Amino acid sequence: MKYKSIYRLKDPLNEARIAGPNNKFLHLIEDYYREEILMRLAEIKIREDSENEEILVSLFSLLEEIFEHGNLTEIDLVSILNNFRCENTNEILELFLNKNILITTHTGKTIYPKTLNQKYYLSALEKNDIIFAVGPAGTGKTYLGVLFAVTKLKAGEVRKIVLVRPVVEAGEKLGYLPGDLKEKVDPYLVPLYDGLYEALGKEQVDKLIEKRIVEIAPLAYMRGRTLEGAVVILDEAQNSSQMQMKMLLTRLGYGSKMIITGDITQIDLPDQNSSGLVQALKLLEGIKNIQICHFDRRDVMRHPLVEKIIERYEKHENKSLQ
Repeated sequence: MKYKSIYRLKDPLNEARIAGPNNKFLHLIEDYYREEILMRLAEIKIREDSENEEILVSLFSLLEEIFEHGNLTEIDLVSILNNFRCENTNEILELFLNKNILITTHTGKTIYPKTLNQKYYLSALEKNDIIFAVGPAGTGKTYLGVLFAVTKLKAGEVRKIVLVRPVVEAGEKLGYLPGDLKEKVDPYLVPLYDGLYEALGKEQVDKLIEKRIVEIAPLAYMRGRTLEGAVVILDEAQNSSQMQMKMLLTRLGYGSKMIITGDITQIDLPDQNSSGLVQALKLLEGIKNIQICHFDRRDVMRHPLVEKIIERYEKHENKSLQ
């Protein structure tokens, strides 16, 4: 097999950085592009018959530029691979060089958008009062929404955070479950708690819940309320009924924001056509101060295999529809 040289690193020290620990980064790149890549003495070679020369040249140039100013984690690289195109090199570079830090957690970890759609989402959260975030699991739509709510609470811009979820699995009949309301609905709110615990720590979150500054409620319990000075987050919104969605949206009060997240491919309702999220996306598009943000498998921030699993399922589902 013959190989051709496509790129020479400006700084030989970047060879080890780009290859990563035990060549893990290089293997990720090879796997993503189904390409054999040789990197030695700051020179990068690929097969002569490769069709990836242009995008790999742009990619290695981008990575070298990023490494000259900082470091990348494995999840950062996966995000870059999923989102990178030759034509968006400058946008990706801007994303990682000028990190728009959302929050620093109680452990000192900085959280910032790692995909272009995440960047657009955080911008939409700042500029709008109702924001729909739609896409597959692992894209950060709920996690970033919770962290955004925490930043607004800490800045004194809102008085409380309200976490809401339709409890489809229990048929909304929570009275048969042991414990108080919080204990009954807690198992359904784990993704929301994850963000709160990471941002503030469990002890602080428990204090905020005790003071009702952070409030947890099943969707069915929101009827008749007006939510003012709050960030309201409805998770798993695809499992809300049309009546429930209308009810929640009309609870919005002054000084509040509402973040509605869901995945329309994961509807658990007996009648999938009755999803309140699906209806709301059709009815409310184009209204000022309402923004719809879409995520896809390129935004998945989990193990690299998750993106491949989603891709295979999408192909299977598309075949089933044909």
